[in-house]
Amino acid sequence: MKKTALITDLDNTLFDWVELWLNCFSSMLDSIVEISGIERAKLLPEIAAVHQRHGTSEYSFLIEELPSLQPILKGRPATEVFAKSIQIYRSKRREHLRLYPTVAENLLKIKGRGTRIIGYTESMAFYSNYRVRRLGLDGVLDYVFCPEDHKLPVGLSPDDLRHYPASHYGLKLTKQEFTPKGSKKPDAAVLNAIMDDLQLSKSDCVYVGDNLMKDVAMAVDCGVDAVWAKYGQAHKRPEYKLLQDVTHWTAEEVEREQKIKEREHVSPNYTLEKSFSEILGLFDFGDFHAE
Repeated sequence: MKKTALITDLDNTLFDWVELWLNCFSSMLDSIVEISGIERAKLLPEIAAVHQRHGTSEYSFLIEELPSLQPILKGRPATEVFAKSIQIYRSKRREHLRLYPTVAENLLKIKGRGTRIIGYTESMAFYSNYRVRRLGLDGVLDYVFCPEDHKLPVGLSPDDLRHYPASHYGLKLTKQEFTPKGSKKPDAAVLNAIMDDLQLSKSDCVYVGDNLMKDVAMAVDCGVDAVWAKYGQAHKRPEYKLLQDVTHWTAEEVEREQKIKEREHVSPNYTLEKSFSEILGLFDFGDFHAE
């Protein structure tokens, strides 16, 4: 079956986001507990409240906004008081940010055939940009669609936070587009809008993602060939509970997802059991210029 456009989820499809997040966040949290002397159980609900307020589980100014840490900070920057914690987070990020095996070489094979490759992630722009650059995907992906960044605290500008020129933080070759504010998978309207914006025919597209209830359900509702990256599913891991404890998902969003789960079944058209490389055996990827 010939396809000229691959639309792919990023987190837990191209790389193990859950492993990355858990190692970075749990190590940072352990350090915060050590420095502050405040129990983990007291911090977790405060963290969840901050994440829900900003709509992300990757909020750069989390430490500054935790009520229990205010008496320790005393107006000082978190980068000073909790410098060790932040450094641990960054160290773990460098250690654990890597593509799944077979992803790099097979994306390049698909790219080499002239196929458009479009990334679609719910991770906000700053972190998406960082990961696309660090993983060597800038230019491999033709486009990446993601939410805009959260607002900065009052009195701060991007220049206040940068250690390098602004050009260092941008994507050089991949074009970044923003999804509508508040939109979340499995909203089929967003995927439909991506295809409309890029003038892609549904029959020419394939969508791949790790989450049955979000990625696959969305692609099925759009009428696009849905490929389940089964190797990337993470919700059954014991350590996944930490993410659930501090997730930015609200009770209403959890309820909405539950309604999707109540559908009789969500069946992908195809399944990648063990690795991303299996996708080349399913489709004949071709040059979109020839269309």
